[in-house]
Amino acid sequence: MATIRLGLPKGRMKEGVFELLGDAGVSLRETSRSYRPQISMEDYDVKVLKPHNIVKMLHVGRRDLGFAGADWVAELGADLVEVLDTGMDPVRLVAAAPTDFLVDGALPDRELVVASEYERLTRLWIQQRGLRATFVLSHGATEVFPPEDADCIVDNTATGSTLRQNNLDIVDEVMRSSTRLYASRAAMEEPSKRDRIEDLRMILASVLMARKRVMLETNITSDKLEALVAMLPCMREPTVARLHGMAGYAVKVAVPRSELPTLIPAIKQCGGTDIVVSQLAQIVP
Repeated sequence: MATIRLGLPKGRMKEGVFELLGDAGVSLRETSRSYRPQISMEDYDVKVLKPHNIVKMLHVGRRDLGFAGADWVAELGADLVEVLDTGMDPVRLVAAAPTDFLVDGALPDRELVVASEYERLTRLWIQQRGLRATFVLSHGATEVFPPEDADCIVDNTATGSTLRQNNLDIVDEVMRSSTRLYASRAAMEEPSKRDRIEDLRMILASVLMARKRVMLETNITSDKLEALVAMLPCMREPTVARLHGMAGYAVKVAVPRSELPTLIPAIKQCGGTDIVVSQLAQIVP
């Protein structure tokens, strides 16, 4: 069986990716060669790399599978197959400028200096917006360039707090990004590798789905069962079982966690009793 060459990210993405794999039952153990952890999956060769290097290695076919941000895939123009969007580490790539530099909240119509680590995406943004601008490549801490060394920057932000701390206002959104699982074109064209990549995608997706839902159980009398079932946000249909002594029904359903604040009171109003909410590990549709 061909070995799957998997790239795992260094830096801020690492903890989330390792936790996701662990929750899916895939154990990783650090070794003295910290960039080559041992993995519990057979025929997997694992290496820890910077995310943008994972993108490059996937693009040239030296890695089959790897985690990286969508922003760096777009920046490097890599021809990859997106296998799974984990939704983790969500950021926006934005253009921002000093508040007092803007005219009615927009960039002024004049020659600009724009700084960014994202050269390809920034140049494309400048062209698409029809700006008269000189691009300056930054190497970290892009937010400190304005106002002396740049009029505008293009950088990623999760909350915008760093931009606000540097008195910068967002003037445009270039793209949205998150941690995603990518495969090389060559790996996806090889049936044995493609099937195993799909297996990994399935178990990771099951964890991500379970993180958004909880198992809710309640008891209900026979005359109120249909009303309860009608209001439940089911994936398909709830599991319904008779209670001992024909005293009613036990109803079990996986519901979105975000709906609990309104759902639990609604169940009580409908006549539900003995409500139990429990965590889920994985959901495979």
